[in-house]
Amino acid sequence: MPIDQGRREDDEPGLLDEVADKLGFRARLKRNPALALAYRIGVGVIGTAVAVLGLALVPLPGPGWLIVFLGLGILSTEFAWAERLLEFGRRTLRSWLRWLGRQHLAVRALVSLVTLAFVACVVGLTLHLSVGLPFVTG
Repeated sequence: MPIDQGRREDDEPGLLDEVADKLGFRARLKRNPALALAYRIGVGVIGTAVAVLGLALVPLPGPGWLIVFLGLGILSTEFAWAERLLEFGRRTLRSWLRWLGRQHLAVRALVSLVTLAFVACVVGLTLHLSVGLPFVTG
């Protein structure tokens, strides 16, 4: 299979390639190499910023991992390595959820309690460090 001149050898089609082909988006980028490079850099910067923000939010309650996956989704539109990493994350999450679903109710309850305790500790520590509320009273 010949390598497309607009892509590097290690790149595979991204998630939105079919839509981009139908809209003629990629064809316009191929006609202007400087625009294609600027677009690729822009996608890289924005996707990396979103993924890093998500990683910073992972220990806090909220959608940290969801934001990381969103950043990888943005990156995967232009970079094959990000698409592979995103797919690895999906497979890992699916296998974890299948494993957890097969466990006894007591194991699922224990995982839930440990998760809740972790979140409570992170919230307490965050409140202590940010506004000075006592983390542990006694």
